[in-house]
Amino acid sequence: MFYKCFIDNEWVEAENGNRIEVQNPATGEVWAEVPACTGAEVSRAIESSARAQKEWAALPPVERAAYIYKIAKGVERERNLLEELLVKEQGKTRAEAAGEVTDTIRYLTYSAEAARRLRGDIFPSDSPREQLFIYKVPYGVTLGLCAYNYPLALIGRKAGPALVTGNTMIIKPHEATPVTASVFCRIVEETGLPAGVINMVTGTGSEVGVPLVESPTVRLITLTGSIRAGQAVAQASAKNITALSLELGGSAPFIVLKDADIEAAAEACAIARFANAGQVCICSEAVLVEDSVAEAFTEKLLEHVEKIRVGDPMENGGMGPITTPDALARIEKIVADSVASGAEIAAGGKRPKGKEYESGNWYEPTVLVNATHDTAAVREEIFGPVLPIVRVKNYEEALNIANSRPDGLSAYLWTQNPSIYMDAIQRLETGTIFLNSGIVGYIQGYHNGHKLSGVGGEDGIYGVEGYLQKRTVYQKF
Repeated sequence: MFYKCFIDNEWVEAENGNRIEVQNPATGEVWAEVPACTGAEVSRAIESSARAQKEWAALPPVERAAYIYKIAKGVERERNLLEELLVKEQGKTRAEAAGEVTDTIRYLTYSAEAARRLRGDIFPSDSPREQLFIYKVPYGVTLGLCAYNYPLALIGRKAGPALVTGNTMIIKPHEATPVTASVFCRIVEETGLPAGVINMVTGTGSEVGVPLVESPTVRLITLTGSIRAGQAVAQASAKNITALSLELGGSAPFIVLKDADIEAAAEACAIARFANAGQVCICSEAVLVEDSVAEAFTEKLLEHVEKIRVGDPMENGGMGPITTPDALARIEKIVADSVASGAEIAAGGKRPKGKEYESGNWYEPTVLVNATHDTAAVREEIFGPVLPIVRVKNYEEALNIANSRPDGLSAYLWTQNPSIYMDAIQRLETGTIFLNSGIVGYIQGYHNGHKLSGVGGEDGIYGVEGYLQKRTVYQKF
């Protein structure tokens, strides 16, 4: 099946006819193709977005929102198809795919609802007969660079607030998961959205990503991806001083203290680590558990891990495959390096046995014990179903390990001591803290990182405002 790109409300192929193959992570089968776009398609998308932006911004926000509501209804109408495509191209289970479609609708709807809540400020002037206004205005052409772990939801998360605030957006999906983006654009076309308000191009980072990022016409880049990708985008966009919203990776510590609810913490940790085969940026990446409860916690955790079923993601309600072969190879290397340095495999640690696992990107839910803060699986963001357990003496040691990391996206803390968790709110250097809570992400919250985990952020009123720049006016009368 061939899925084309969407530029200026037209379906296009690459000028040279080249295509990118899309593989099913569960089988390795090539089941779809998309254009391997070139500079010609990139230039056309940029010109289209720039041409459409002024008229789009001139519409009242509620009129822009009306289109977004229509897109959300179209996503719901195509729910079954989108769920199937998410399973086939990304590898998440059907239940997880259903959740992603729902989240996409929520992102779009929340953005549309913000149309009547966009606001500026009025401040008193220091001079008589003068007004001081601060308007919030769109950037213009924006670029949405999407990761492969949530190929549909990330589009809704970025395009919704971009459009309601008067920007146009060029979407570049990850080359491993471009199909749902194409179907999303078909839904966009059916709403009658003006040409150029949303464009979508597919291709590699070098052929498509680089010219998009380096374009002086693109005034805001929003990226969800790795730290390495964020650094590359920041460097490439520096020449034009392009505004950035970078939601990057991070290795989230899951801190369990001696007074924690061990049963609840173990269950929450297993869910957080192995959701979407561990391919969630805010997954629990490493357990830091107080020594006196380490054995009890590990025992409970392993009970939950043993219940996780691995298999056909279209039918299985447990855990599917890793999305790409390269990601699987990286996971295998991290586990091997961890074991070589002294960690021990308490569960998993290999490809599952059986004919159905002979092809595709499969890996068992894995738990490593006897890990230290220097273990590869603790030091690096795994982005896969591997969970190392590190014993710590107390809260201060866990805090020091967590804060010594160069990234800071999220962290989990389980304790009944209010003095400790209030201290953690002040001192834990991450964008999100889950206190006695499992993995969640509400649309009215704010999703951002500290340190190397990014700048800017997504979701909620602060996420919408991230698509607006300020313009100060001193008005004499």
